Amino acid sequence: MPRVSVFVTCIVDQMFPKVGMAMVEVLERIGYDVDFPEEQTCCGQPAFNTGYREEARKVARHFLKVFRDAEYIVVPSGSCTSMIAHQYRELFAKEPEWLEATNAIEPRIWEFSKFLLEVAKVEDVGARLERVVTFHDSCHGLRGLGIKEGPRRLLSRVRGLTLREMDAAEECCGFGGTFSVKFPEISGGMARTKIDSILRTGAELVVGIDVSCLLQIRGALSRAGSTIGTMHLAEVLAHR
Repeated sequence: MPRVSVFVTCIVDQMFPKVGMAMVEVLERIGYDVDFPEEQTCCGQPAFNTGYREEARKVARHFLKVFRDAEYIVVPSGSCTSMIAHQYRELFAKEPEWLEATNAIEPRIWEFSKFLLEVAKVEDVGARLERVVTFHDSCHGLRGLGIKEGPRRLLSRVRGLTLREMDAAEECCGFGGTFSVKFPEISGGMARTKIDSILRTGAELVVGIDVSCLLQIRGALSRAGSTIGTMHLAEVLAHR
């Protein structure tokens, strides 16, 4: 039986555990044996993005050790996948041993939707959700990994689901990790633009592949007095 290891990410582990469980449910449903390495922690992105490179290297080394024997590593986040696949090379540019480990693991790290479509070769996972949704393209997924049509193909196979595109689907939600903390006014302005675009669709749910974006969007929707909800793609695909 094919085997995958899941890296659930910090924010999923601490704030959205149901997303990790939904991802596992879908992977098992399509025939994979799923492994959860309990030693996993963080990919190192928060430290990397705030300039703490040595701290980021320490966390990244741990990740490489924990997942070094994994056949496939599946991640419910374009942001964390991009960090591991791209930024680790920068972190270890002057450390040949760890750069070699990075190069060895890079072909085995997959964002969830890309894994379903490009490795598992599955579009229809048997999901049903009778809701009207709109899809938010997260920055790292879209620009770092080239994820655009894939999630939409998966959503098109969900029975009962209607997808309505927003006019600002590719615009940043304003989260950007510590960006939202360091520049709250700019972040808030970006979020309001995104919310206005969402409201114009008449959707009941906003779907995305990064819970950090969905956290930002959910907060902005709540402050705007909207009852529109948010769901990670894995939660939608797990629904039956």
